[in-house]
Amino acid sequence: MEKIAVTGIGVVSPSGIGKRQFWANIKSGRSFIKKITRFDASLYPAHIAGQIDDLEKYSHISERLLKKIDAFSHMALVAAELALQDAGIDIKNEDPNLVGIFLGNAIGGWLYAETELRDLYLEGREGVSPYMASAWFPAAPQGQVSIYYGIKGFSKTVVSDRASSLMALGYARKVLAKNKLNMILGGGMEAPVSPYALLCCNTYGALSKNNNDPQAAYRPFDQARSGFVIGEGAGIVVMESIKRAQDRQANILGLISGYGTTCDGVNRINCASDGKELARAIKMALSDAKATVEEIGYISLDGLAVELWDNSEIKALELVFGNNLKKIPVSCPKSMFGNLLGASGALDMIIAFLAMEHNLVPPTLNLDKPAQNNLNYVAKESREYKINKSLIISRGRGGINSVLVVEKA
Repeated sequence: MEKIAVTGIGVVSPSGIGKRQFWANIKSGRSFIKKITRFDASLYPAHIAGQIDDLEKYSHISERLLKKIDAFSHMALVAAELALQDAGIDIKNEDPNLVGIFLGNAIGGWLYAETELRDLYLEGREGVSPYMASAWFPAAPQGQVSIYYGIKGFSKTVVSDRASSLMALGYARKVLAKNKLNMILGGGMEAPVSPYALLCCNTYGALSKNNNDPQAAYRPFDQARSGFVIGEGAGIVVMESIKRAQDRQANILGLISGYGTTCDGVNRINCASDGKELARAIKMALSDAKATVEEIGYISLDGLAVELWDNSEIKALELVFGNNLKKIPVSCPKSMFGNLLGASGALDMIIAFLAMEHNLVPPTLNLDKPAQNNLNYVAKESREYKINKSLIISRGRGGINSVLVVEKA
């Protein structure tokens, strides 16, 4: 299948809004995880997160529209606008029937839903906003982006736990490769820092409860790991064919060249301990990209900071890469800003593109003593490497495996 060009990046994250600010903070290895301040979360077992406090400064959205949408749609609209600006695209000049939107998220828009359900019980049906039905459900951001820009092409929302946005990007690439559309806005968004969403995340059983030291709480692959930390945000990219990007003299930021997905199918929550199905997904992605294991210059790890998940991820990499694994730099940059659940894969891909552009691998924070020493971990601070091809791993509950191969233009 043909490679697809990425020509614009839009990022909204605890580590920064816009790719320049985001990359500056990522390469410097700063943590943006702190105690939740938006509401009183002190009674929750885990009450730390990566939060965005200054979205309004960057927002082009009217107050009227903001009253109708949840935070995750707001983040998607900001990220989409940043991506289009970065790509130098005026959407008015596009055929709306040939532009698509492929986005992923895991839990939907709960801040809006919680507030309206509270009003329902306090005031009855008259207290509920008529926009409730269209604000909370997982496809709402796709709908809002499409309405805002008048986009009418074939589009999809993918809900597949933490693997959602990487799956959406893999699907988008497939559709573009078949020439069904001219352009796609692809990625994901998540807004889990709200009372009910945080409650749901706490029942996940995998959140770190190190509330007293938030910046040290998320420590993937470390001996002292205690689970992951949630974060909120969005990552959206402009995708188009290489020919179209070249014809309009766009700056090609990188290529999406391979995708693979499998499911362990052993448990409704946990992954398989042997890593075999993840290994198969990695092989599928490499084969699709026509890439050898020797060509991969960076691996972006899923890094849940839970022993079963971390160890099975390493096993899968060993099955595919063998002795080459010791040479390839690996890291889990989301340890700086939190796991964005359904949006995590999109952010990981954006980081991989920026890492290839700057020949710099961002670090995994808090990796003081690796639980397993057989990987070339980039820890604590960024390290220079020449990278031409990267592999991104994103996994979800029940052993969903999703893998993307990206490369320099």
